[in-house]
Amino acid sequence: MLLSVVVAVHRSQGYLRAALDSVCGQTVADAGACAWELIVVDDGSADGGAAIAADYARRDPRVRVLAPPDGNREDGHQGDGPHGDEPRGDGRPVSGAGARSASATGTGAARNAGAAVARGRYLLFLDPEDLLLPGALGAMAERLDARRADGQRADGQWADGQRADGDGPDGDGPDVLCLGHDRVDWWGEVRPPDEAPAPGAQLFRRAFWTAHRLHFPDGPYEDVVPVHRARLLAAGSGTLDRLDRLCVRHRLRRAGTFATTPGRAHFAVIEAYARLLAETGDDPRVHPLRTTHLLAVLADPGRIRPGDRAAFFRAAGLPGGYPAHRARQAARTGRARTREASVRSRKALRTRVMGAAYRADLHRPLDPDLAVYGAYWNRGVACNPAAIHAGARELAPHIRGLWVVSSRYRDRVPPGIEYVIEGSRAYWRAMATATYLINNSSFPGGFTKRPGQRYLQTHHGTPLKTMGLDQRSYPALTNGISFERILAHADQWDFSLSANPHTTEIWDRVYPSSYEHLNLGHPRNDVFFTATRDRIATLRADLGIAPGQTALLYAPTHRDYRKGFVPRLDLDRFTRELGPRYVVLVRAHYFYGRSAGLEGSGRAIDVTGHPSVEELCLAADALITDYSSLMFDYACLDRPLICYAPDWEAYRASRGTYFDLLSGLPGDTPGAVAATQDELLEVVRSGEWCSPRTDALRTAFRERFCPYDDGHAAERVVRRFFGTG
Repeated sequence: MLLSVVVAVHRSQGYLRAALDSVCGQTVADAGACAWELIVVDDGSADGGAAIAADYARRDPRVRVLAPPDGNREDGHQGDGPHGDEPRGDGRPVSGAGARSASATGTGAARNAGAAVARGRYLLFLDPEDLLLPGALGAMAERLDARRADGQRADGQWADGQRADGDGPDGDGPDVLCLGHDRVDWWGEVRPPDEAPAPGAQLFRRAFWTAHRLHFPDGPYEDVVPVHRARLLAAGSGTLDRLDRLCVRHRLRRAGTFATTPGRAHFAVIEAYARLLAETGDDPRVHPLRTTHLLAVLADPGRIRPGDRAAFFRAAGLPGGYPAHRARQAARTGRARTREASVRSRKALRTRVMGAAYRADLHRPLDPDLAVYGAYWNRGVACNPAAIHAGARELAPHIRGLWVVSSRYRDRVPPGIEYVIEGSRAYWRAMATATYLINNSSFPGGFTKRPGQRYLQTHHGTPLKTMGLDQRSYPALTNGISFERILAHADQWDFSLSANPHTTEIWDRVYPSSYEHLNLGHPRNDVFFTATRDRIATLRADLGIAPGQTALLYAPTHRDYRKGFVPRLDLDRFTRELGPRYVVLVRAHYFYGRSAGLEGSGRAIDVTGHPSVEELCLAADALITDYSSLMFDYACLDRPLICYAPDWEAYRASRGTYFDLLSGLPGDTPGAVAATQDELLEVVRSGEWCSPRTDALRTAFRERFCPYDDGHAAERVVRRFFGTG
């Protein structure tokens, strides 16, 4: 068995299910059912955590529940000791004011109890607030197998040819494997890890852990000694390794924990480092670790009260006096504030200068041959504006096209394309003097639309989710959007582009103004009708798709209620179980940057940074998506579509949708549907994704949403908007 996951449970009923699910959903190639075990230790909590754990143990033989270690029961009864292995499921409520606080004894005894009965080669100590991210265990196994195959440490040999636990260079892998990890707060904001040693951020080889008699002491800050000792020992013998992949995410709790309860109990961290120094023989490597951690505790208002900071500083024996420390902090803060004030001042001055210049440029005559383009909030040359620009260069060559891009995305501008940087002097002059404005989102900074200027809003997709004024019914997800500004923006449009009657009806209601609807199709989709077989073959070869392979494009949309790209699909398992006949192209939403972060995800290819989603569609034999508007464009190709919608109800409830994508009705559902990963695998392996039934659904979907697309949309738009015929 590869891994024993130990979870100590105490007053965590609201977090525990997700933590256990995150472990139970992990798979490892060629390991079968013996890849891992999950040991849940009831740390004496009287809330519903024990009942939750017992329920998992009943349903999954890989899950075991241990009774509380001696003395850790909140109800005053003694536990059955560290070796009790009978599941508990009493689910008693918290006993009120006398209930034990998690800060009283920490989780040390519970973790030790779990480690004592573990059977895996490696130990992973997770908190109930931790999540093991999809594919993490597979990535760990791959890294460990690579090290076992090497049978060596990082510098090429075992220290003195002998393992610290008495084993020789037997290829057992590293003693400690450090894992990528981060934190997320209750608002969903992802934060980097803090300075504290986190047992959930590393794997410990069990034989190594036992040989060195590593254990968690009683009391708070119980992580300090064993975690630091293990890492120092492994680093000294060359058996410390790192996995540069995000594996563990810790969910911060707003209140009710030791870390959010300030007081002198946090002085215990000083004693923890005193024990560490004693056990390591005053190892000089400990001192910088100690100073960094203690200063972080000192600065945390959730741990040390302002009135206790001087006493903490003195007790810790930190270098210099506390007044000098405060002076240094104040000086750093003052310098930072000065820099910030200087930056604000420079920005304000620049804004005033640019504003004055722009107002002057508004008196210049309009340039009848200048068109300004923008896409996806200045992320580059893309989408409908790019296709219109290309069409205008052919059909209206007298029109000079100028793109607006952010300085962060200037590298995305193809050679030969003229552009200006948003907010620059050149940008404001162009906005003041261009006759034609084309965008699929909005131009930055706000501008005054002049008489004689023509603004084409192309949008960037057919709406499934609610848009515009319809979002008022979902205020929690509008992030302070000003609907007055939305309407003011729509008032600037002269034309609104649409690909189907459904879209035209929605835009007419949610962006009410006096613009004209152009029911001419989406120019970005023209390539789906004009691409040759040779071009498609070249695209597939460039992406690494081998002849005879079936390419599946997995392109989920973003979630308003979730930060960062976390696929609801274990890509390692998915590609492994489909086999070498298939290759999966993964395209994360552009909100998440240029990478999907797919290290250790099998045969999945990260194509998030590819400049053209249309080219990816051409290369793919089928599209797997959830609620992305890409499905409406891909339907033009008349290739199979698979709706993988594991959180449809949550998505629909939180954002709202215009029709039921999963109804199975012709015109609503574009093809095969799956709500779980197992269902998705079955849809592909069984051939349901390209069956007569799903072909008929796709035909009805195309008829509803692609009636204006035929390969000539760009030509129609150019002739209508620029007046070329």
